[in-house]
Amino acid sequence: MTPERHDATETSPERHGAVAGSRVLVAMSGGVDSSVAAALCLRAGHDVVGVTLKLWGGPQDQGCCAVSDVDDARRVCQQLGIDHFVFNYAAEFERDVVEPYVDAHRRGHTPNPCIACNRHVKFDVLLDRARRLGFDRLVTGHHVRISSLSGRRRLQRGADSAKDQSYVLYMLSEADLADLWFPVGDYRKHELRTLAAELGLRTAHKPESQDVCFITEAAGRERFLAERIDLHPAELVDAAGQRVGTAPAVELVTVGQRKGLDLGGAPQRRYAVDVDIAARRVTVGGASELSARGVRLVDHRWAVDPVEGEVLAQTSAHGPALPAHVDAEGQLRWAEPQRRVAAGQAVVFYKGDEVLGGATAAGHLT
Repeated sequence: MTPERHDATETSPERHGAVAGSRVLVAMSGGVDSSVAAALCLRAGHDVVGVTLKLWGGPQDQGCCAVSDVDDARRVCQQLGIDHFVFNYAAEFERDVVEPYVDAHRRGHTPNPCIACNRHVKFDVLLDRARRLGFDRLVTGHHVRISSLSGRRRLQRGADSAKDQSYVLYMLSEADLADLWFPVGDYRKHELRTLAAELGLRTAHKPESQDVCFITEAAGRERFLAERIDLHPAELVDAAGQRVGTAPAVELVTVGQRKGLDLGGAPQRRYAVDVDIAARRVTVGGASELSARGVRLVDHRWAVDPVEGEVLAQTSAHGPALPAHVDAEGQLRWAEPQRRVAAGQAVVFYKGDEVLGGATAAGHLT
């Protein structure tokens, strides 16, 4: 198997300054990507230890850290002949991921728990622990790469555009990247599955988990939130303030939503264009009313220095990166009007495949 390579990226620890025999801690989710990441570390001659994170102690039937996933990670480590440990970060996960998720809904925002988990748990608590334990690198199975243009480390999109995860890792700093390795970033997904099958790994053909790990398929988001906050019915109004329907809970509505809104059989498509939690009111409108010229942003995280000027901006994990302009205050204006971005969602800035930074949407610009 010969994946395409790109000279500007660092796809082995040697290019990071690590030499054969370095101690690496591999975060293993029980999926094929992290399984192959561990195998590639071994192939490169490194001292490898696998670790799986126990994050959620509640009911679970999907996601990336179920009991079956821990077992799969353990069995892969047995196959590879490496040690496997489980680190319990349930308290940190509750504090930094679950509670902010619930609070965001309470305030009418749309959270991204995967970004919160990466920021606060995997690349904060876990990375710090890997350093304190004396590991040279923390390794994960994320589909991203690290560029070394002009001697500076930058996060870059993975080679498989359909699996690229740079959007959810935009917060990584240059100091973080110095202690990280993403060995699967130069591989296409089918190549990873082929390699896993050649190695006989039990995760070679395991389906991917893409749902929120603490929301069960059986109970769903509404029941999860109803156990933690009060949910209130909302009235739906048009741009003129005329009542046109209802929604079961204003806290469950996000900007851009169409399904779940009782509009009395209106023939034209209408979307939520504004959510007012205090008034328990959702304004709806057509596609043209959903568009905006730009996005107000908060909580900027820059790769190096703040960026001003032309960028490509991405507003969802696998959405398109579209031309935009970032001003001196870090606010973004689209080259052409685009669909409004829900408050709470991440907006990530790119130059080509390189991540320049990102921020959190706080509203739209007219």
